[in-house]
Amino acid sequence: MGERAAAASLKFVTVQANSASLAEARARVFEFFKTTCRSIPTVMEIYNLEDVVNESQLRSAVSSEIRRHAHITNPKVIDMLLQKGTEELHNIVQHSKQRHHIIGQYVVGQRGLVQDLGSKDEGTSDFLKNFYKSNYF
Repeated sequence: MGERAAAASLKFVTVQANSASLAEARARVFEFFKTTCRSIPTVMEIYNLEDVVNESQLRSAVSSEIRRHAHITNPKVIDMLLQKGTEELHNIVQHSKQRHHIIGQYVVGQRGLVQDLGSKDEGTSDFLKNFYKSNYF
């Protein structure tokens, strides 16, 4: 499926404003997950991600992002998160992001880019240790 075909198929995917119940909101989450998984091959092709990740790993990243919000029970909040997710998916499929954004956000992950600040003050003078403590987060 080419970029245009994927963008055209996602053009009509919308999230309705109000879920009547938690069960309905969760059903919409599953539908969003299916739509996202169907878009993964297109995303892999658009951003040339075959050399850094496979489809299974991207699917796991999407799944973990959805599971991160599994504790939410308010249907309105779930609908809002679905709207944000749908917008993110549209931006990705329409190539509104650059390759390094996708790699940083979904391949490496948010925790993968964090530097270890504790190792900077090993073997340094007391002056530098105090300097690091006072000027870093």
